[in-house]
Amino acid sequence: MPDYILIPLVNAGVILAVFVAAWAICVAMRDVTPVDSLWGLGMGVVAIATYLQTGGGTQRRMVMTGICVAWALRLGGYMLWRWRDHGPDGRYVRMLAKAKEERGWGFAHAAFRMVFMLQMPLLWMVCLPVQLGQIADTPTQLGVLGLVGAGLAVFGLLFESLADWQLVRFKKTPENAGKVMDKGLWRYTRHPNYFGDACVWWGLFLVAAETKLGLISIIGPIWLVFTLTRWSGVPTVEGRMRRRKPDYEDYMRRTSGFFPWPPKPAKAD
Repeated sequence: MPDYILIPLVNAGVILAVFVAAWAICVAMRDVTPVDSLWGLGMGVVAIATYLQTGGGTQRRMVMTGICVAWALRLGGYMLWRWRDHGPDGRYVRMLAKAKEERGWGFAHAAFRMVFMLQMPLLWMVCLPVQLGQIADTPTQLGVLGLVGAGLAVFGLLFESLADWQLVRFKKTPENAGKVMDKGLWRYTRHPNYFGDACVWWGLFLVAAETKLGLISIIGPIWLVFTLTRWSGVPTVEGRMRRRKPDYEDYMRRTSGFFPWPPKPAKAD
């Protein structure tokens, strides 16, 4: 079986094993919130698994794996910290309670079908750049496109890291209770963390695109941007924020939804 089929299949098995183990732990805790950290950490595991299967060693593979693992540890660590700081995610609590009430599903069954089984294939798809982009032996070094991609990915990692740090500081200040975060990077985009994620994965795709097989992985960043902007990211967050914070409507009016851009002037009284 050729590597371009075998390696992604092996990675799918790795993802399944990781998710089943995490599912069992979450069922024992009666809390599935840690699955959010698995979204990042799982991609780091896939990058390392691919690196080991291909034999590693080249600059391109090391750069792709290094950036992906750094992103995975940053995001996964942040999500674990947020879980420990904030407690169970209300979205999952309501989702599983509804499944029990309307369908009669137990916690373990609902958690696997509605949370873990859904995220497994999406994770595999989004991280295709670090899978397909490592399989070819050549080029071993980064070309111009690869250097641009690596730079974009590092920029995205730093951008979202700064955005999350600014948000945590804002929320930890008692005077900001009930207010909308519109400072720092959040002044230029309502979702700097999502924009940073997109930069990371488009950057990794550009590195992968220096190989013919890596070009196919474009479906990964396309799907990621779709989920962030049209499905489970922006719509979910903004729906919740509009219900909870009256000022959020004005924030939406004057602040770019995704790409950073200077804010519009505030409404005159």
